[in-house]
Amino acid sequence: MGVPIEGRALELLEGPNIGYLAAMRSEGGAHVVPLWVDHDGGLILLDGAEGRAWCEQLARDPRVTLTVQDRENPYEYLTVRGRVVRTGGDPGFVHIDRMARKYMNRDSDPYRRPNEVRVLFWVEPEWSFLFPTDFGVPHPGNLDVS
Repeated sequence: MGVPIEGRALELLEGPNIGYLAAMRSEGGAHVVPLWVDHDGGLILLDGAEGRAWCEQLARDPRVTLTVQDRENPYEYLTVRGRVVRTGGDPGFVHIDRMARKYMNRDSDPYRRPNEVRVLFWVEPEWSFLFPTDFGVPHPGNLDVS
């Protein structure tokens, strides 16, 4: 199992705070997208849809970096590096509708497209950094988690 996400870091995942996911493009560059975030036990849960570039990128390369910024204090954030360890679907839109309630106080996702197929990604955290709490710990660029 990866590193635990606990305390204030877990609160940031549980709150309606936007995450910024970095996935790897096929040519090696980063693709960064804002998204809703969740957790499931010790794993971070991301919800996407077939056809989205970042979903295809995670299917090809499971490495991710995710930063979740506190919406009340943008100078507080959690950054997690990890890997997708499981994927699944959500044909009943149960998870994305739960996220719509969390983030928008709506019963269902207003951005849903006709015939959309949801894809879930469970990410195991391998390294995390909570700013400013962890300020002073080694920078992730100095750690090798390959």
